[in-house]
Amino acid sequence: MSDQDDEYVYDEATGEWRPASEVEAENAAANEVRDAAGNVLADGDSVALVKDLKVKGAGQTLKQGTVIKSIRLTDNPEEIDCKYEGIKGLVLRTEFVRKR
Repeated sequence: MSDQDDEYVYDEATGEWRPASEVEAENAAANEVRDAAGNVLADGDSVALVKDLKVKGAGQTLKQGTVIKSIRLTDNPEEIDCKYEGIKGLVLRTEFVRKR
């Protein structure tokens, strides 16, 4: 076998055998976390809010343009963990943030 031979995996969605590298690339693209503008987010990024958000249980509102530093990605691609002064365990939906 040559170095260019690729391992193949069965794709149940299409019913075809496909190169493993191709399937892995598609899965990586599907697991990307994107903000409201479509930018890819990563751990440690800073984001700004795109609208005013009432924080349940904290009794305060985060205003549009508020910058949140050092976000952490979660298992859910639509949510990010954040730290903000006075609010513990803040989780924001990615549709309400924009990468800075």
